[in-house]
Amino acid sequence: MTLLDLTPRTATRPANDHLPVAIIGAGPIGLAAAAHLLRRGLDFVVLEAGDAVGASIRSWGHTRLFSPWRHLVDPVAQELLEARGWTLERPDRAPSGAELVDEYLVPLGALPGIAERLRLAVAVTDVTREGMDRTRTRGRAAAPFVVRTRDSDGTVVDTTYRAVIDASGTYLTPNSVASNGLVLPGLGDVAERVLPALPDVLGRDREAFAGRHTTVIGAGHSAANTVLALASLARDVPGTRVTWAIRSASPDRVTDSDADGLPGRASLGARARRAVADGRVALLDGFETVGARRDGDSVALVGRRGGDLVTHRTDLVVNATGFRPDLSLYREIRLDVDEVVEAPRRLAPLIDPNEHSCGTVEPHGFRELAHPEQGLFIVGMKSYGRAPTFLLKTGYEQVRSVAAWIAGDVAAAQVVELVLPATGVCSTDDGGCC
Repeated sequence: MTLLDLTPRTATRPANDHLPVAIIGAGPIGLAAAAHLLRRGLDFVVLEAGDAVGASIRSWGHTRLFSPWRHLVDPVAQELLEARGWTLERPDRAPSGAELVDEYLVPLGALPGIAERLRLAVAVTDVTREGMDRTRTRGRAAAPFVVRTRDSDGTVVDTTYRAVIDASGTYLTPNSVASNGLVLPGLGDVAERVLPALPDVLGRDREAFAGRHTTVIGAGHSAANTVLALASLARDVPGTRVTWAIRSASPDRVTDSDADGLPGRASLGARARRAVADGRVALLDGFETVGARRDGDSVALVGRRGGDLVTHRTDLVVNATGFRPDLSLYREIRLDVDEVVEAPRRLAPLIDPNEHSCGTVEPHGFRELAHPEQGLFIVGMKSYGRAPTFLLKTGYEQVRSVAAWIAGDVAAAQVVELVLPATGVCSTDDGGCC
């Protein structure tokens, strides 16, 4: 499908200029988009499904990010905050997720101009064009967007907007535990024993794991974090065991290279491999999960290994297989999405995880993020689809360019720049943000 012409004359539509921009998500990228629109004097509304800013990050707030503070703060947001007396302390220190929320996102969300435009506990369920389904073309570009929301008491509201910036992320839509990507057969029978990625093993969730056998499925940094936390718990609580189940022969997605520009990330890989080598973690390699069932008080995971069907018994399962974008709200919208990565088609080759790490992704902006539906932009982690190489600094440059385009400043929108260390500064490879 051919992208529509993105010239200065289409950057704004006079008939809709009086409408605000809808920003979906009040995480780092959504609030950065708000800061950029505020700086440009454009009206907007931030729609957040959680009951506070950074709600998804709160879920894994105990986890320390790999990147230091100086890579985690949007420049325009920083200027707005500093004008109110905020300071970026210890810029070379890597914060936890909770610190990122408390020390940066909460103050940013409370800024005048943003706070009164923030709508919490409001879930976006659908996006369309006013008076048009997906099939209608005539007059489409001039029609405002309609965003349907549902609040905590079930009230459904349709509201019109001039543009939509979707920064809702992917944390709430994890990949399947099944190796083929479909819903795992038997999941309904064991669902209460299957936990989301990055549980707080040594804190909030300690009692759930103490004295039990947990199997962590996934080969990335989220899995390694959880595996190490469980190994630590096992030292203190008798009967606690951990199995690390991966599809490949080794957890090679978790690097321990001395060349890694982020010492915390390299250290994580080295410690995870050491835990396997010294027997504190049992490695179940080459295991492709195909089903699950209850087996007394245990979960029986069925998988293919070496061509044979085998059964692995455990008490709990942690799904650390990564994340995918939820595109279901765009059923009546015309998207141009890569069929493999599920990212905008122009962006997909730049972020292909088989070719790129986060340090080699080229700067990109509104053109690479554009869809045939002019004025709709999926940004941040969600823009990367299933690719795991997202970097917050990349997302900040995305929304700077998009905000400029919406404002009609196409010259600024077209100039995209991103200065990164030679080794890159990646997130957790399973969809966390660093």
